Amino acid sequence: QKSTKGSVVLGYVFRHLNLVEIDYFGLRYCDRSHQTYWLDPAKTLAEHKELINTGPPYTLYFGIKFYAEDPCKLKEEITRYQFFLQVKQDVLQGRLPCPINTAAQLGAYIIQSELGDYDPYKHTAGYVSEYRFVPDQKEELEDAVERIHKTLMGQVPAEAEMNYLGVAKSLEMYGVDLHPVYGENKSEYFLGLTPIGVVVYKNKKQVGKYFWPRITKVHFKETQFELRVLGKDCNETSFFFEARNKITCKHLWKCCVEHHTFFRVPENESNSLSRKVSKFGSLGYKHRYSGKTSLRMTRDLSVQLPRPDQSIERSRSKTYPRRTQQTGSKNMSQITTNAENEGTTKIIAPSPVKSFKKIKNENSPETQRSKTGAPWEENGPQRNGLYNSASNRNKSPKFPYSRRSNQSGGSENESGQPVRRR
Repeated sequence: QKSTKGSVVLGYVFRHLNLVEIDYFGLRYCDRSHQTYWLDPAKTLAEHKELINTGPPYTLYFGIKFYAEDPCKLKEEITRYQFFLQVKQDVLQGRLPCPINTAAQLGAYIIQSELGDYDPYKHTAGYVSEYRFVPDQKEELEDAVERIHKTLMGQVPAEAEMNYLGVAKSLEMYGVDLHPVYGENKSEYFLGLTPIGVVVYKNKKQVGKYFWPRITKVHFKETQFELRVLGKDCNETSFFFEARNKITCKHLWKCCVEHHTFFRVPENESNSLSRKVSKFGSLGYKHRYSGKTSLRMTRDLSVQLPRPDQSIERSRSKTYPRRTQQTGSKNMSQITTNAENEGTTKIIAPSPVKSFKKIKNENSPETQRSKTGAPWEENGPQRNGLYNSASNRNKSPKFPYSRRSNQSGGSENESGQPVRRR
């Protein structure tokens, strides 16, 4: 019913998936203008006006909301399995770029989890080509996956998935929730919300990193987004960005508030930084995150985890026709990648599509995430002005303007003008 709270809907999903470490996950939906949102557990469905305007029917997508900094330390195998499925999809759809040698290692763990130990009688030539690991997959990668798969004898699915996450967590873009913004002179940036803080990207390069414990205020007004950071000198600096519109700005703000609350060490922890932060008052949010924090998740003793005798029903990945073998030729034609969803599970909702370039469901949050998830693509699509054109890539980056505040909370200099810094 429309009067049902989001927490009830989430409860149905978590029970269906038999998940206990639930606070890492959420349900996404998309409005008519392709902006994605997370279902708010504290609100009724009717209060999610962007969702109500899209249906009926109403489509929600299960996925990771907060990526654990070290997914290998998640307490239950079923939780790690859901992380494995999500990260595997992130790599396939280009949101988590990785070099080819790492992609081969990850692909081998996927094959080991799916097919078990290499068997020359069952795993005949080209068997790896039935699976998809990365966008624009080539035969060289498949050959490397096969070579590595032969070395993984004895690894059960849970072990292979754990090893997969152990490699994936070290990738630069692991767990980064990217949001396109603008700095001075409409220069394009991406703000990445991560388990450790907010990372700023410009022209594929990291130009700023602010750790959650040092972020003292997150604020927005109209299309302007403010991030206030405590420096080592106990002075605060405010960094300002412009979002495309009010809706995307508010969405960025809400996501930042929730990430900040989830990952930040509580202020009552006995460390000097927390005491410094507390002097500057509250974070000033009206929006509140109501779930458990990352620290509470690791210390929670109310449920004994892992639960005994847990069995996991794994779903097979979607497979494709085997690559045609050409004797003595390694320069095979490129196979079109089916990137929307490889069919790894019955639970992650977006259905398979015909090709990576023609997305079947443009409203899918997974589709939207893939659009803004690869600012590093040299020949990536120039969608909605979110990507830098080739002519702009060689220009020196201009950092968003900032305003320095002193300890008394003031933000102006003696002349009464804000101090701005590029």
